Amino acid sequence: MPDSLAARIAPPPGGPSEGELFKKILGRRWQGLHPDIRRRFDKNPSPGQALHYRGALSELRCSRFGKLLGHLTQPLIQGALIPYSDADFPVEIQVYARPNDPAIYKQRIYRLHGRQPIQFTSFMRESERGEVLEYVGMGLGMKLVLSVEDNGSLHFQSDGYFWDVLGWRIPLPGLLTPGKTFLWHHNETPERFNIRIEIRHWLMGTTFTQVGVFEEVAAPKTVAA
Repeated sequence: MPDSLAARIAPPPGGPSEGELFKKILGRRWQGLHPDIRRRFDKNPSPGQALHYRGALSELRCSRFGKLLGHLTQPLIQGALIPYSDADFPVEIQVYARPNDPAIYKQRIYRLHGRQPIQFTSFMRESERGEVLEYVGMGLGMKLVLSVEDNGSLHFQSDGYFWDVLGWRIPLPGLLTPGKTFLWHHNETPERFNIRIEIRHWLMGTTFTQVGVFEEVAAPKTVAA
């Protein structure tokens, strides 16, 4: 039976939550996460009431192969693979939900020095087989495996990339992907956390790196026309 995007369960009251999904996937291991991380992911972004985070990347780096891949994939998944290197620039993150949709959406705006802002939106959902899937655009996505590290940090690791076509998940050969993705979510304070992302290609080495610190902020005020 195809793993269709249309075959979804109803979201919990108040909108979908990463925490609810992660609790289900991690089971007893959820309690091993730092309490601040558990509280952070327990927040549900109701439709029209997004969660907002602001921070800065101290490091954004890509290899020559990563730069080539980033430019080649921009028409399909612009922002997912940033083909530039930079440091110490602001980033804004918005986590939101859509009505009658159990997926969790995450929009990022990268404000690199001397360039136009780069916006990238992905969404995460649970598959019919109880997997965590993250889609980055045009039906392209990856399966994520979650784990809890000894210091209570949350770790994500990709377990294959795929292309979702008419509800069928077609695996992509590792050689044709940017590499295996590793993401660490470390807690610093109740309000602040740091993120490290590395993508490592089995042949080309580390292709992309992002390191940054973020904190939750109030929703930006809208100015009346």
